[in-house]
Amino acid sequence: MLSALSRQGNVRFMLYEDSMNQQRLIQFMDRLIRTSNQKVFLILDNLKVHHGKKTAAWLDRRQDKIELFFLPPYAPESNPDEYLNHALKLSVHSGSLPQTKRDIRHKTASFMRSLQHCPDKVSAFFQHSQISYVLIRE
Repeated sequence: MLSALSRQGNVRFMLYEDSMNQQRLIQFMDRLIRTSNQKVFLILDNLKVHHGKKTAAWLDRRQDKIELFFLPPYAPESNPDEYLNHALKLSVHSGSLPQTKRDIRHKTASFMRSLQHCPDKVSAFFQHSQISYVLIRE
């Protein structure tokens, strides 16, 4: 799953089954900029595909629409998305356990869609002291 969240409580996600690659990241970022009325500032960890040549070329052509920032290596506590992932795992493993890939996909999509209607829950992922670098700018 790829996901992006904002301190204001917005969340976007994309589920996929194969491995993460540059084309999948580009597809996700393209969706983000197509649905945003302003420039997207996306904070990423240092996964190799985030630094690939295809990704860089795609970004060069869209500098007015999206800008990437990278977290320091090995700093999951500084990534709000890691807190979302923790909540997602708790949700997927609660109640009846998923038995198939389809079950996991369904529980994941249901949880993420429910978050899209709960901006307070999404904003709460930013309350950790290690995430104070994310400032709200109106």
